Amino acid sequence: MELNAQIWRDMAEIADNEMLMKQLAKYLKKLVAKKEDPTLMTKEEFFARVDEAKKGPSYRMLPGEDLTTFLRRLGHEV
Repeated sequence: MELNAQIWRDMAEIADNEMLMKQLAKYLKKLVAKKEDPTLMTKEEFFARVDEAKKGPSYRMLPGEDLTTFLRRLGHEV
């Protein structure tokens, strides 16, 4: 509660200064944009996952095989 009250007191002071309001608006945009997105990863994390995936089994389509036949051969319902 104290933090909330302090923020509102500070906001009241900032509201009287256009330059500070512009700076606050710019900062708030950055702050909101920093929400964590679970799909984002660093380049290093991406390539680490690719390397890990390469260790698993891989499957290739046979020459002339269509996608439906390939998926059925792997045991997937199509």
